[in-house]
Amino acid sequence: MFRRVSIRVVLLVGDLVIVALALLISSWLRPQLSFGRPLPIENVWLGWPIYLMTFVVWGSVFLLMDVYNLQKNLQIVDELQRVIAAHLAASLAIAGFLYFSYRDTSRLQVVIFALTALLLMVAYRLLFRLFLRSFGDKRYGTRRVVVVGAGKIGHNVAEMVIKNRWTGLRLIGVIDDNPNATAFGYPNLGAIQQTVEIVQNHDINEVIFALPRHAHIKLANVVVGLQHLKVNVRVVPDFFDLVFLRSAVEDLGDIHMVTLREPALDPLQRAIKRGFDLVVGSFGFIFSLPFMGLIAIAIKLDSSGPIIFSQLRVGENGRLFRILKFRSMVHDPDVIDDEISYKIIDGQPLHKFYDDPRVTKFGRFLRKTSLDELPQFINILKGDMSLVGPRPELPWLVDKYEPWQRKRFEVPQGLTGWWQVNGRADKPMHLNTADDLYYIKNYSIWLDIQILWRTVRAVIERRGSY
Repeated sequence: MFRRVSIRVVLLVGDLVIVALALLISSWLRPQLSFGRPLPIENVWLGWPIYLMTFVVWGSVFLLMDVYNLQKNLQIVDELQRVIAAHLAASLAIAGFLYFSYRDTSRLQVVIFALTALLLMVAYRLLFRLFLRSFGDKRYGTRRVVVVGAGKIGHNVAEMVIKNRWTGLRLIGVIDDNPNATAFGYPNLGAIQQTVEIVQNHDINEVIFALPRHAHIKLANVVVGLQHLKVNVRVVPDFFDLVFLRSAVEDLGDIHMVTLREPALDPLQRAIKRGFDLVVGSFGFIFSLPFMGLIAIAIKLDSSGPIIFSQLRVGENGRLFRILKFRSMVHDPDVIDDEISYKIIDGQPLHKFYDDPRVTKFGRFLRKTSLDELPQFINILKGDMSLVGPRPELPWLVDKYEPWQRKRFEVPQGLTGWWQVNGRADKPMHLNTADDLYYIKNYSIWLDIQILWRTVRAVIERRGSY
């Protein structure tokens, strides 16, 4: 559905034009610079073999790294990440080619070319996205979409079509046996048995069946009736209550299977994430040691009790471990977990709230600045936690989880995460699972780096921390 050849061709041609333009700019700009060694003019203006090789390298690398795969680049962040990574790889490849073939080419000129091309490509994509979002569902070649089924699944599909209308999709309406059923203001075009007639009358290009399992028996006759029409027919399997995080269609001989559950992180991703935790976590632990010493002294001066507070939490795959924090509450030796506190809001527990009377004066400062979390660098180095991931939860709260909420334990639990940088404690605890699942579904080491960067800002602004 998202494999729009026209968009891919426009992006590819645009990138090649940008590459040529960046080469020209670098050739013009290099002699104007006051630094760098003087070069003969014939070494500055590049010949056609270099242009040809650059086109081949950039086109090949960008295609191999899925820069033009619209399905993988629906979000602008994902597309820019791929563009930057592919551009870096292509730049290194062309630099190697020039080193072995045209060694007189200025290295400074190559750097100017790479930076110019990257800036132009990023700007090109931002402008192209802006254009598509303004005219995406109005331009020539728009795919007219109808969703069969206006239940929960149908609404999810309709929402995705509307959200991605910039790709050239236009939702015309829904088809449902309930005449009062609609989706986001789009009309109900008729009953399911009228699908063939509706497709013909409304010039539909894409039919998406989003019916619950008990209604799949209605599919057979309707799909047969659509076979003689020039229309793409797709079925969304009603496995959402069974799917863990990712699903995929695979073939076993002549048998088609839908994979409902696989590890959220493949072995390579897990190794990279653990290596990142060890390197960054070690630096963080060493850097924070002087601050932890001062905090320990302040805690002792502020109130009696232990400096470090440990608490049983649920980690990856439900494994229990003890999380470490600086004590921020008045110590009560008669209570095992004396930092547990919650209120009930809309029938759901809200862990940690602003006016908890047991928080000490210095403890409130620790919570506001999130300095009470520093000992968790030890948890990270031990492998109990990761720098980034869903927040490890209390066992008694996990016991209250719905089955779908337990999906958040498929990855290492983190010191910070997508939920924390999008609301922190301002969001009720029972609403953070959707953010956690978004992180798991979209995991990449680049996303971890973005979350860490945004965590610094969230801590400085003290949003939602108490």
